[in-house]
Amino acid sequence: MLNEQERQFLEYWEANRLREKKLNKQLLMGLPIGLLFAVPVLILLFSGKFWYTRANMEANSQSSPVILMIAVMCIAVFVAVFYKRHQWEQREQHYLELKAKEKEEEGSRQ
Repeated sequence: MLNEQERQFLEYWEANRLREKKLNKQLLMGLPIGLLFAVPVLILLFSGKFWYTRANMEANSQSSPVILMIAVMCIAVFVAVFYKRHQWEQREQHYLELKAKEKEEEGSRQ
């Protein structure tokens, strides 16, 4: 038998599952997590100027800061979308399991 929390989840997910699957929603909601991965990369790159000068010389001679920023933003976007899609898949799996459980209970009652 489904408890109250499971019933509430079923109602919520039936109403919101298609909206949360959209790429725009996933990107906007996951961007803070993506930035949590991207910002430390920037911090390490810019703090390297102070503790390892040879690495700084190599980085300045071979890559431009624009390409570096584009790469960091790509990392942030990828992590954001990947994280939210993974969450969506987990919730969808939970939803399908609860629906199967609910259907099984209805079948056993009859």
